Amino acid sequence: MENWNNNYENGYGFPTAVQAENEMSLKRYMASVMRRVYGKMTMGLLVTALVSFLVVSSQALVDLIFESSFIFYGLIFAELGLVLYLSARIDKMSSTAATIAFYAYSALNGITLAPIFFIYTGASIAMTFAITAGTFGAMTLFGYVTRQDLSKFGSFLFMALIGLILCSIVNLFMHNSMLDLCISAAGVLIFVGLTAWDTQAIKRMCEASDSTMVSKVATMGALTLYLDFINLFLYLLRFFGRRS
Repeated sequence: MENWNNNYENGYGFPTAVQAENEMSLKRYMASVMRRVYGKMTMGLLVTALVSFLVVSSQALVDLIFESSFIFYGLIFAELGLVLYLSARIDKMSSTAATIAFYAYSALNGITLAPIFFIYTGASIAMTFAITAGTFGAMTLFGYVTRQDLSKFGSFLFMALIGLILCSIVNLFMHNSMLDLCISAAGVLIFVGLTAWDTQAIKRMCEASDSTMVSKVATMGALTLYLDFINLFLYLLRFFGRRS
């Protein structure tokens, strides 16, 4: 025991067995919460995929939703409002309500993303999804295990995201193919960085939360990573998607 204490005083080990156990308990707690985050995110992606499949499989739904600009844009504004409401009000919502809102958003997103199945081939969509999953997995793992503080990149990534949105809006009117290519490349880089940064931020939320907040932290973390995944997928689809 004396040697063990000396090792700690020299910068190794833990000061007491109690503190060592507390450290291990915190790691187990964070791992448990992160599993729930990834589980909910995966379920959200499955809901999106299932709803998209159901929509494209029904000509009646396709005609109803996409032949009426009022309905289509109404759905887009509904999902935008839902994600903003969930982000702003999650602290005051019950865990069940937050989870339902997340899956409702995933379903709405499935409806509005259905047109990609008419634009791109199924094989290229599947290939892009696999590339997205691999890239996302690598970056979220990096964000979770790295000891480097990524918070300093947060402001840069946020400003880059604002610039990306503004450029995308401008190009809606310009229809410049070179600008569109630059926007797509920037979008991939930004959401690759955001995946790592958001993962580390969620990890910090886990450290600061208690057991009463686990479900809400998992829902908010799942929503954040879900958005990173979907946006990364859509920007990669511009490079790897083959037109039908």
